[in-house]
This record gives sequence, structure tokens and C-alpha cells, in this order.
Amino acid sequence: MTEDKRRQHSAPVVDGIGKSASRAMLRAVGFTDEDFRKPQVGIASTWSNLTPCNMHINRLAEESAAGADGAGGKALIFNTITVSDGIANGTEGMKYSLVSREVIADSIETTAGCEGFDGLVAIGGCDKNMPGCIMGLARLNRPSVFVYGGTIMPGENHTDIISVFEAVGAHARGDLDLIEVKQIEETAIPGPGSCGGMYTANTMASAIEAMGMSLPGSSAQNAVSDSKAEDCRAAGAAVLHLLEKDIKPSDVMTREAFENAITVVIALGGSTNAVLHLLAMASTVGVELSLDDFVEIGKRVPVLADLRPSGHYMMSELVAIGGIQPLMKMLLERGLLHGDCLTVTGQTLADNLAEVAPYPQGQDIIHAFDNPIKADSHLRILFGNLAPTGAVAKITGKEGTHFTGRARVFHSEEEAQARILDGTVVAGDVLVIRYEGPKGGPGMREMLSPTSAIMGKGLGNDVALITDGRFSGGSHGFVVGHVTPEAAEGGPIALVEDGDTITIDAVSNRIELEVSDQELARRQKAWQAPEPRFTRGVLAKYARTVSSASLGAVTDLP
Repeated sequence: MTEDKRRQHSAPVVDGIGKSASRAMLRAVGFTDEDFRKPQVGIASTWSNLTPCNMHINRLAEESAAGADGAGGKALIFNTITVSDGIANGTEGMKYSLVSREVIADSIETTAGCEGFDGLVAIGGCDKNMPGCIMGLARLNRPSVFVYGGTIMPGENHTDIISVFEAVGAHARGDLDLIEVKQIEETAIPGPGSCGGMYTANTMASAIEAMGMSLPGSSAQNAVSDSKAEDCRAAGAAVLHLLEKDIKPSDVMTREAFENAITVVIALGGSTNAVLHLLAMASTVGVELSLDDFVEIGKRVPVLADLRPSGHYMMSELVAIGGIQPLMKMLLERGLLHGDCLTVTGQTLADNLAEVAPYPQGQDIIHAFDNPIKADSHLRILFGNLAPTGAVAKITGKEGTHFTGRARVFHSEEEAQARILDGTVVAGDVLVIRYEGPKGGPGMREMLSPTSAIMGKGLGNDVALITDGRFSGGSHGFVVGHVTPEAAEGGPIALVEDGDTITIDAVSNRIELEVSDQELARRQKAWQAPEPRFTRGVLAKYARTVSSASLGAVTDLP
């Protein structure tokens, strides 16, 4: 065995006469005699030209490889899959989206475990890439750095992908003609980068930086920029430093680090998907985290960022005033972050923030503590007879904090979307979209098309929507997802009937079906589980192995 502690995984693959065949294979991909004596750094790239979120990541992977090589390592680039939620939303294809998180984690673990990489850089763009990358790195527990691919620039007239989704609803309402919708479609996505608001991609990038698994500033950089290229080079070099110090993901991804991530997500007004993904990431690294932690942290952390979808600004505009680092320093000075958490710089969070300058005077993207967007968390964890093991709402207060209405039940996203657009759904309705959970969908689709149609139809303040599916980071309105137990498991959401009264209270954090216990028991006895929609392939395998959304919808629980 090598005496170089940095090569504990690659040495068994390439050292000694018995590994001559291994070296022969690697010589064909460019290794020299000297390279075999260097730590090997795997660069996990989620590049694909099927989505703007990831279309540039091949270049970023090359920058990270150059950084690792320049610091004395030997980099090898490999790919994982990616899918595009923005393309698949509203279709059967969206069932594969959350599944892709698990496939990405599996592929990073599989490739690095097989090839014997000593350290890793993982680069993610679209929103499932990021938790998938972190979960793969956590399983391997080798010195690693995550790099965010960066945010897209705004489209013409300050538009983005959500503008396009909502234009469809506006057309159904009669506010936009087909030519106007096409003009938005043609100009809203101007080039590479992840969706431009505080949607799931930017939310998860921010959470990962707050957790300490990416370098300072990585979450708030434009996809096409010198700063993003430098971030990638620095990440490659940082892995060599982490190898020297033997700092691994388990040293960084502590309970306190997850609390920091939750705090920053709330302050930014981030996506409900952060709840699902942080639970999954914590499960993978063996940290105890539950829905109750979001409740407790949410009591003391305000929403400070005026960012889309509920606010006005885009991520690129936050980048222009300093990103999330000044916000994190504000939170630290307020006593809301754990400053002693170790990060991938090899220093603590407080050390990283020590020299960070405040936001410029006059900016109104990040509010002061005495003038918050919302005094406590917008991520509301609801319990009640409709969600005995929890549900997740995203309620900023702009929609109100209470809603009581009559149930209008749908067994699929498509069915609900059609009835929204044709005018069947009216003010006072609580849309119930069920059998869209992790097992029932399977795949827990995002309800972006229905929520965008509701907003485009002008019903955002008059209609609520609950589902055992989930929501895009771009969704807004009075929406409640992740209802557990899900309908496919016979949860109470499966028992709702048209016309039932449902009350959602985002102050007391309750979601109640106003039906007697006796009636619910009668319905439960009559309920029959539907036949699985898929019996072979990845969706069937996922449905058999996935856990509840309240546990992160992971597939590798012990």
C-alpha cells in the first residue's frame, strides 16, 4: 500500500506489477508514469445539451480538471445523466424527474467506487443534479467539492421560464393572444444557466453553499462568467487541499450545517423542494433531520429576499450586489447561523465570512431584519387529519394565511390542468390532485403547469391546491404539497370527495378535512389501492423502493 495518504483509493488500482493491465488502460486515456503517482480526482459532470441548465457544464468540468491537475492531482472527467423539469413538466416524462436524483447519486457512487478516485468535484445545473451530486459524494465520503453551474440571465422584458408557463394561463384567460405567447416563448430563455428566480436550482445551490460543501460564492454566479470559470478551477484545486487535510463530506455535512442550510433557504424565500432534498441529503450522510426541524428553525428566521417567484428580482440581480455571502454574514451576526461549522475551504463558515462586505446602500433585494418580507418562514409544515405525517406549503403571506373551500378532486395533474384551463375550476375551490406521490405517480411530479395556469387565469388568491405530489420552485399561490401518507398508501388524501370542506391554516400549521372520523373510517374501509401503473423498468423499481416524502423520498433507507 502507498505511503501517500492522499492516494488510498487509487493506489490499489494502479500500483504494483499486478496492476499493469490497469495502467495500460489508463495510458490510453493520457496517463504518464508521473500521473500514476498523483491522487486521482474524479470530475462528475452533469453536462447535456438537452437543457440550458447543463449545456455549458462540459466547459466547467474542463476548468475543474485543470484546477485539480495544476494543484498536483490527476483529473478524470465522467458524466452522469440529467433531465429537464422545464421541458418535462405537465407530461408523463416528469415522473422521471425525482427518480433522476437517485440515478445521479447512484452513478457517481458507482463510477468513483469502481475506478478508485481519491477525491471528487461534482458539477450540477438543473435542480435534481445538485442533491443527487451531494448524495453521491456523501455515500462515498471522500474529499469532495460541489460546484454550481450558475444562473441564467433574464430574458427580454425581465422574463424567465415561469413567465412562459404563466403566459399559457393568461392566454386561456384571454389576456394574451398566441403571437404574444410566442414572443415570450422565443425570448425568455436567452442562453445557458439554471432557471433565473429563487426556484429549486438556485435554492439548492444556496443551501449547499450554506452547508459548506461548495466554495464561497459558488451559488451566486452567472453561468457564463469569468467568476464561474474561476470557481471551477478553484474547486479542482481545493480537492487536493482537502485530501491533504483528510476533510470529508461527513466532516462538513453535520447537523449544524444542515441547520445553516435551512436558515439560508428560509431567508431567501426558497423552494419547497429544499425540504425534500435536505431530508434526503441528511439521510444519506446519517444526520437526523425531520420536518419538525423546519418548523423550529422557521419560527426564528424571517424571509428577507424579494426574489421570484413570489417576489420581483432574479438571481442574476442578486449576483450583481454580492450574492448570498453578505446575507449569510447578516444571519451570522444575528446569531442565526453556526459559525464554527467546517467548510470545504478547510476553514469555518465564520472564517469564510470574516472579510465579506455588506450589500451596497440603496439595494432593495435583501431586506433588513426590521423590514422583512415575512417575519417567519414561508415554508409551512402542516399537520392534521388530512396529513397525519406532514405536508409542506409555501405561503409568503401574500396569498393570505387561511383558506377554506370545497374540494374538487382529480386523480392526475393532466385532469386538473384541463379543468383549470376550460373554466371548470372557480373561486373557492380547493383542488386535490392525488395519486401523484413518490409511489403513486410514481415519481412525485411537480405541479408547475396547474399552479402556473391558476396564476395566469387570475385565480391565485381565490383557489388553493393540495397534492401528494410536489411543486416546482417556480410555483406560487396557496399551494400545499408532499401530503403524507400519500394516496397510493391509503392516506387520508385518498378519501377526499368532491364538495368536502377543507381548511388550510398557515398560522397554526393545520390542514383539516372537515369530515367526521366515522365517515373517514367508512371511506377507508371501502378504499381499494389502485393497480401499479408501471410493473417493469425504473419507475416500477422506484415505486417499490422509495420512502415517504416526509423522509425525503429516498431509495436507500437501511
